[in-house]
Amino acid sequence: MKDLGLRGLKLHPIHQAFFPNDERIYPLYEKCQALGIPLLMHSGYAAAGVGMPGGGGFKLKYGRPIPGFDDVAADFPDLTIIMAHPAWPWIEEQIAVALHKPNVYLYLSGWAPKYIPKELVREADTRLRDKVLFGSDFPYVSANRWLLEFADLPIRDELRPKILLENARGILGL
Repeated sequence: MKDLGLRGLKLHPIHQAFFPNDERIYPLYEKCQALGIPLLMHSGYAAAGVGMPGGGGFKLKYGRPIPGFDDVAADFPDLTIIMAHPAWPWIEEQIAVALHKPNVYLYLSGWAPKYIPKELVREADTRLRDKVLFGSDFPYVSANRWLLEFADLPIRDELRPKILLENARGILGL
């Protein structure tokens, strides 16, 4: 982190086949917490393996917000956790974890905005306005497409700068 100037750690439970609350991973979380760096982990549905026999071996269960992400957020209250992607089909769980745990944020990457579930859009415009971050997930969704579709979402204009930049500035200490 110090040598390369990195600002956080990214893990993908579905690709790496682990539950976020597997205590064998806890030393890694402890290190992130000690360094004061955010942890970004993919949540919900994974596009990898779609249509392949057996889903290419990828198991969606690793991306479920409760209990995995919720346990980690409770066990490491000083660790900033960013759940990447809308966690469909567990959107309500994702929202609940972000609302309940002050150290949990949501990253809207990986989905074109017109497909982001309406529950998550509504919460981004209200209770989660300080906890939602922009992300396009390029090259899967171009930044231009994401921004054009984001402009059409029913989110108040005064909150758009928070989602697009200000919330991330706070989390990353920029």
